[in-house]
Amino acid sequence: MDKITSTSNAKVKRLVNLKKKRKARDEEKVFLVEGIRMFREAPQNILREIYVSETFYKKERSVVAELLAGAARSSAIEVLSDTVFDYVSDTRTPQGILCVVKQMEYTLETVAGGELPHIVALDHLQDPGNLGTIFRTAEGAGVTGIIMDRECVDIYNPKTIRSTMGSIYRMPFCYARKLSEAVKFLNERGIKTYAAHLEGMCDYDEENYCRPCAFLIGNEGNGLTKEIADLADTYIKIPMKGQVESLNAAIAASVLMFEAARQRRK
Repeated sequence: MDKITSTSNAKVKRLVNLKKKRKARDEEKVFLVEGIRMFREAPQNILREIYVSETFYKKERSVVAELLAGAARSSAIEVLSDTVFDYVSDTRTPQGILCVVKQMEYTLETVAGGELPHIVALDHLQDPGNLGTIFRTAEGAGVTGIIMDRECVDIYNPKTIRSTMGSIYRMPFCYARKLSEAVKFLNERGIKTYAAHLEGMCDYDEENYCRPCAFLIGNEGNGLTKEIADLADTYIKIPMKGQVESLNAAIAASVLMFEAARQRRK
């Protein structure tokens, strides 16, 4: 199989563009994933292209055979020299396999649907690692959907994708043009909205989450915007000991999501 050996190659330039630029990803409606796990967990119908390093191609014969056997699923396979693969990769220690994957498409109605919605709405979240962790934790806690505003970090940012550990493939989500309208939509659907807020009058574990619910989580530094907080049915807080004022956004979201999961297991 021929290999690509130049960083000036048009395919390589495109991959770097997809890695670095949200606009490029959105225009093509694709994103990049790296590693054997992310390849194997990707639904076959959204895999578009597969790239492997020369070393990976030579050493991982069983995986390469798996790739070639699945080539009929419309995924093109290319071999890159190790130097070129390192150039394209977003990780310090590349695993040797990178895929171009079709972006997911969900509507607000789908994300907020189901018999017993358990939703997380994110307001101006900026850290890729936090967003990815929330996706992974949400899947573990049985969350049914995630809503984000347009100011949130890009879910398809390579760092975010890595942090999801594959949950990106399974967790329904959408970006709301205006998060305020999305929260109003939830309220109209009978989904009770809880704002994680320092001014919360109730501790988070005093509420009943066995009915349809949504947790509103704000920016790492500033919390929820007043516009979004004002739309919540209830302010809740996570009580703190010592001199700690609040938790990291991802950790706070995890506490709330798993409290809902705990209550629903009873």
